[in-house]
Amino acid sequence: MAIETKVGVYLCSGCGIGESINCEKLDLVAVKENKIPVCKINPWLCSEESVEMIKKDIESEQLNRVVIGACSQRFLSDVFKFDPKVFVERTNLREQVAWSHKPNDEDTQMLAEDYLRMSIAKVRNCEPPEAFKKEINDTVLVVGGGFTGMTAALASANAGFNVVLTEKENQLGGWIGRQYKIAPTHSPFQELEPTGVEDLISKVESHEKIKVFKSCLVEKISGEPGDFHVSLFIKESTKEELIIGSIVQATGAKPYNPGKLSELGYGIFDNVITSIQLEENFKTSNSRKNIINGKQIKSITFIQCAGSRDEKHLPYCSSECCATSLKQALYIREKFPDAFVYIIYRDIRMPAQQELFFKRVQSEDNIFLTKGDVININRANNGMLRIDVDNTLLGDKIQIESDVVVLATGMVPSTLVGEIESEVDTAVEEKTLDGKKAAASAEVGAKILNLTYRQGTDLPTLKYGFPDSHYICFPYETRRTGIYAAGSVRAPMDISMSKADAYGAALKAIQLIHTAKEGKAVHPRSGDQSYPEFFLQRCTQCKRCTEECPFGTLDEDVKGTPLPNIERCRRCGICLGACPERIISFKDYSINMISSMIKSIEIPDEDEDKPRILAFLCENDAYPSLDIACRNKLHYDPNVRVIPVRCLGSVNTVWIADALSRGFDGILMIGCKYGDDYQCHYIRGSELANKRMENVREKLKQLVLEPERVKLITLSIDEYYKIPEIFNSFVEEMRSIGANPYKGM
Repeated sequence: MAIETKVGVYLCSGCGIGESINCEKLDLVAVKENKIPVCKINPWLCSEESVEMIKKDIESEQLNRVVIGACSQRFLSDVFKFDPKVFVERTNLREQVAWSHKPNDEDTQMLAEDYLRMSIAKVRNCEPPEAFKKEINDTVLVVGGGFTGMTAALASANAGFNVVLTEKENQLGGWIGRQYKIAPTHSPFQELEPTGVEDLISKVESHEKIKVFKSCLVEKISGEPGDFHVSLFIKESTKEELIIGSIVQATGAKPYNPGKLSELGYGIFDNVITSIQLEENFKTSNSRKNIINGKQIKSITFIQCAGSRDEKHLPYCSSECCATSLKQALYIREKFPDAFVYIIYRDIRMPAQQELFFKRVQSEDNIFLTKGDVININRANNGMLRIDVDNTLLGDKIQIESDVVVLATGMVPSTLVGEIESEVDTAVEEKTLDGKKAAASAEVGAKILNLTYRQGTDLPTLKYGFPDSHYICFPYETRRTGIYAAGSVRAPMDISMSKADAYGAALKAIQLIHTAKEGKAVHPRSGDQSYPEFFLQRCTQCKRCTEECPFGTLDEDVKGTPLPNIERCRRCGICLGACPERIISFKDYSINMISSMIKSIEIPDEDEDKPRILAFLCENDAYPSLDIACRNKLHYDPNVRVIPVRCLGSVNTVWIADALSRGFDGILMIGCKYGDDYQCHYIRGSELANKRMENVREKLKQLVLEPERVKLITLSIDEYYKIPEIFNSFVEEMRSIGANPYKGM
């Protein structure tokens, strides 16, 4: 049943709209056809005077719904903001009608009128969102007391927030505490620097807003952002129960198992060591004797990418290995000035100002760098190691003899443990919804955060055990709202990158607390006050919503009834799209709302040769792409009607059934790319939509309709130029198939 509303419609005739569309006819659609009490046409609707006019009308006419027929909803969003109790809908008459279609044409006019009908139907079937508010704790939990964790803790504390820092070892410092020196991080990027770890530890432990727990493990985390219930297990018997607002996981990485590098001599020759062993040798040794690992040093060889960038081991670059070997080459020059230092690399990766440090090392005497592949390591007759190198820059094979070989081993995130760590090189796999393969999740056995979420105990991952949410747009985010990964647990990185990452994660954790207090969502619908509401009386416990939510928003009881944790929700609407019983809705996004928009569109008779195509476009990439195409004045067929959706995963099959039953000739669904290099802002939304196409095809069979009438297409935002051709070719395809037999029924 429609909600009792009082709607005002305001049409802009500026920016070429009035030159392309008959606004007086739009006025008739509003006033005569839809009985709108207030409808006004203005040549400059975004001016201060016009906005003030709308505000006065809202007050005098007691309007609670306002339709703005002007530019895209993606422009001037701050201008058309009124009382929070007034729901505002933007009808895109400029970009998607006037700028992208033939002016003063019958089909263009019909398009504009349909868009106005859709907007009026929408506002009559939704309500202004009301923020979901509860008491929010503003303490930040940082898990991991290494460099990144301590930096994030200090950043949060210095911003005025209470911080709890946990470390599983009996002292802070992590990996940086085991280093002798670090590569330069300050101008002029020439000299090695002290780690500064003692000063950092001192600042953390003395800060009045930071509470440190050492020899501490997280036993359990339940609840939701702003109200995480955390159980800590300290030393052997002590337990601590805390309420936490947001969480930063900075548990770092560990070296790849060198035992797997027997082809490089590790475990076979005692003078083949890792870069970590060399670092610890310099860290702990006060002797200036010409000895490393019991060997006299006259020559030493560093082998880069030992286990990294190798499909048999770690397929990725571990980021900090090049800088580490260059740094350690200077260690050798300092202690053993007459020794020869060889560095065999695939590529030297020293981005930004690190290039200056690379050039400095190149200029040193007795340091030789060569590109090449190590094909063999054997013991020479003189007791040294003979390294055979192929594919050098000059194309020739070379041999190097050294007392010690140092393997620059890669890093593995702390989320991988036990069996999973041993199998990372073979990329443990699990099936994804489209039948393809993806790297295994860290949830199996990581046991770091020990979340009580029904979808797993730890942070889901993208590839190789690194937690992720959206690898392009939201690098700090994870798939668990309010929990942020930072440092080398998130991606391979060095000290400088880890420092920036720590600040980024701390700011995200703080932002989460602020938005939770206001009852608003975080990315990508930042500031959204809507949230899903469940009519559980009709729930059949099918578990689709709990299983398909990418963010672990829903737990469930023993019967399988969903138990919402609203503060975990990203407001994507995937649960709405998943529910066959249609019991999930948002105040401003619901089954009834979209269905009413579909039913408001006029469907021409079959003999008019005006096919009607309905296009559901994801608001994150596809809809902005269409706006970009229209701003570039790219024209497309006027028989297409576009409805923006929060995510393709939020499209419920009932909308497709409604549209086909209504007489639409074809339906397009355009959203983000899915797969290994997915770009969906909600992780799995477009993938789930593609999976649900099986249900759509079944519905088409029931309606005795051709399967080609419904098509799903993915694209990225920079492929905006493809959208007009997608629309045009689909319209022609529907013309060749013929009109929907339900047209006119």
